[in-house]
Amino acid sequence: MLARTHSSAIMGIDACLIEVEVDIVQGLPYFATVGLPDGAVKESKDRVKSAIKNMGYAFPNARITVNLAPADIKKEGSGFDLPIALGILSANGTLADPGALDGYIVLGELSLDGRVKPVRGALPIADSCLRCNRHGLIVPRENATEAALVKGVRVIAVETLSEAVAFLNNEKRIEPTVVDVDRLFEACEELPVDFADVKGQEHAKRAIEIAAAGGHNLLMMGPPGSGKTMLAKRLPTVLPKMTFGEAIETTKIHSVAGVLGPGSSLVVYRPFRSPHHTISDAGLIGGGTIPRPGEVSLSHNGVLFLDELPEFKKNALEVMRQPLEDGMVTISRALISLTYPSRFMLVAALNPCPCGYLTDPKHECTCSPLQIQRYMAKISGPLLDRIDIHIEVPPLSYQELTDRRPAEQSVHIRERVNRARRLQQERFHRSKIFCNAQMDTRQLRAHCKIEPDSHALLERAINKLGLSARAYTRILKVARTIADLEVRDAISAGHVSEAIQFRSLDRRQHA
Repeated sequence: MLARTHSSAIMGIDACLIEVEVDIVQGLPYFATVGLPDGAVKESKDRVKSAIKNMGYAFPNARITVNLAPADIKKEGSGFDLPIALGILSANGTLADPGALDGYIVLGELSLDGRVKPVRGALPIADSCLRCNRHGLIVPRENATEAALVKGVRVIAVETLSEAVAFLNNEKRIEPTVVDVDRLFEACEELPVDFADVKGQEHAKRAIEIAAAGGHNLLMMGPPGSGKTMLAKRLPTVLPKMTFGEAIETTKIHSVAGVLGPGSSLVVYRPFRSPHHTISDAGLIGGGTIPRPGEVSLSHNGVLFLDELPEFKKNALEVMRQPLEDGMVTISRALISLTYPSRFMLVAALNPCPCGYLTDPKHECTCSPLQIQRYMAKISGPLLDRIDIHIEVPPLSYQELTDRRPAEQSVHIRERVNRARRLQQERFHRSKIFCNAQMDTRQLRAHCKIEPDSHALLERAINKLGLSARAYTRILKVARTIADLEVRDAISAGHVSEAIQFRSLDRRQHA
């Protein structure tokens, strides 16, 4: 007897419909799975057989063939266990109505005792339901809240195989899962860290405010213990709150990668990813036989912090050029080519020399000029060009460390950032960009007109520092953001001058 169920396979951050066909015929006991399954899918036959028996159902003593169509798409993961099991039970008559599964997409891993375990990618699969004209989704209970974020889909949460069978046989009523999105966003009202904890470093705080207001990339250079990491970790607290659309897109990536925290169904905080400098190219950009998202995609709509930047492998840093420029990363393999979004703010930190104390007046630097040159040469010019703001973070004095005057809180800085972002939203409402850092050449000409005295200032800076065309556009974008923070339509010479000051590495290289 032939039975059909439907499941779904992850393709990037989207999903495609998979038809699970189960055919049971008389013959020697045999269980075959076809349709380009990977190892985890092939092993499902042992989990399915044990789960069916341990739930008290009869397992057919016959020849069973499971086909996953379309057959030219690679199937991976353990999420096909539950649809295969329900297909077998439908084919052998355990399900009273063979059409009970119509309209549902089924997803879930089975344990040997019949419990349904959570899987990756519930949110993109739920999002694909409506495109596939399916309005019901049967998922593990742990994935129900995540899947229910998609409006218009009836999400049925089950804990065991027998519970799914009882629901399909109308023996048990299961109410669809409902999610209060507003309640989920209430959690982001409480900030885990605050800029009020940071002593001194007013120049660095100003640079971070400008970076947050315009979505600019930032590089901090200073000796060990000057507060670079502390400042970077507080950057997400001054960024605008995630919109629902941004949260859904970010959650899709985290769901596909399997990094959603326990009990977490929606990413409401802007991501802050801080990979170790030993990370590989594939770990940073993404990769694998079926490409998975890397750190640049996991930090989408958030911050990617690279501490000790020169210690990263040169190849790993150079492959970041495309995502920094395009806001997406394309990973091509023999079987498939996938594109993941990767629009993030890059924040990097480094020491001024291998020992770290070149700019520290209290410590003597032990590095030779050749060692310093080799150390700084690990960061290529094209990568530096793509970083809008370079600042030096000096060590704190004793008076600054013991100053008891309260520092400005993140909530007050965020108010100014939000005001600047609102101006940018009005400016770019007819385009697909959201902040100044994303402007292209045409938008730069339209919105970054400068005064004659600013032209002379920029000409001197370019001739003296040897700035590239890309660095020139970065200066204009930062100047536009500084003007937005002051709610000015025109970009003055003061705005351009401050933007030039934020190219400290360019100044050092031409000192």
